[in-house]
Amino acid sequence: MTTPVYEQLLNEADVTSPRVPLQKLETVWFQVGGTICNLRCHHCFISCSPDNDKFSFLSLATIQRFLTEAKSLGASEYYFTGGEPFAHPQMCDILEAALAFGPTTVLTNATLLRDPVLNRLTALVSTALNRLEIRVSLDGYSAEMNDPVRGEGTFDRAMDGVQRLVHRGFKPIITITRTWGCSERDDQVLAGFRRMLQQRGYEAPRLKVLPLLKLGAEEQRGGGYCSEVRVTHEMMRDFDTSQLLCSNSRLVTDQGVWVCPILLDAPEARMGDSLSVTMGDYPLRHAACHTCRQFGAICANATTSARTESPAGKSG
Repeated sequence: MTTPVYEQLLNEADVTSPRVPLQKLETVWFQVGGTICNLRCHHCFISCSPDNDKFSFLSLATIQRFLTEAKSLGASEYYFTGGEPFAHPQMCDILEAALAFGPTTVLTNATLLRDPVLNRLTALVSTALNRLEIRVSLDGYSAEMNDPVRGEGTFDRAMDGVQRLVHRGFKPIITITRTWGCSERDDQVLAGFRRMLQQRGYEAPRLKVLPLLKLGAEEQRGGGYCSEVRVTHEMMRDFDTSQLLCSNSRLVTDQGVWVCPILLDAPEARMGDSLSVTMGDYPLRHAACHTCRQFGAICANATTSARTESPAGKSG
């Protein structure tokens, strides 16, 4: 059943906020790591950390149940996020289960990718019928640029994980949040990332740039959204809503189904207990919706370069 808070949201927002219909459930996200992470990034929009247990790990049984429901509703792709997914002791089993249903992506900080995990991932992609994408969060092409945002020592640890992945034949998507100031141009920053990654053996790096979401820890670091920032009906006139995650996706957590992974801290973003009851509209009344509308498809796997093949030709 849908939640009373969500129903109230629909009633209150029927005039002031434009609504986005779920055109088709194509992608299901899983908050597999909850809000538990081995890092404490200063810009994390849901303030994940080693001691944030607001959302807990999803069990393998719960994920299998939702995978089955998602398939029955037409879903064809699956994403696993957190927190840090590889802090979950069954993460490789979970990825194996998801790959039996469709193309799968896991978002990671790459600091926990030791040989036993990499051995299992390599074995998975060698036999899976669907592709596995690995997205690695890295917010600077040097320790001096990255570590003030993600924590001391995280650049070296993440790059060790990236190099281990590349050595195994993976082509991870390096996901970069735009934390640099206006004095630096995006193309210069991306050139710095490409140069650094190529020097470390990643010849044709795949890069994805994300806008800052002024939520969670970022509110303390750089400030939150202005109260006036909202999506209006005029903004949505002739706008292609398929660019918005809420038009084709839902998020599964240990506490129910949310409209999207960005609004995890918003109680009214919880739509219900199952995927089947969340197939309706959602009003764009949150400030973060403005960021999604401005940049479009910020959570999907689109990169700044052409997609390329990964291990066993099943990722790309």
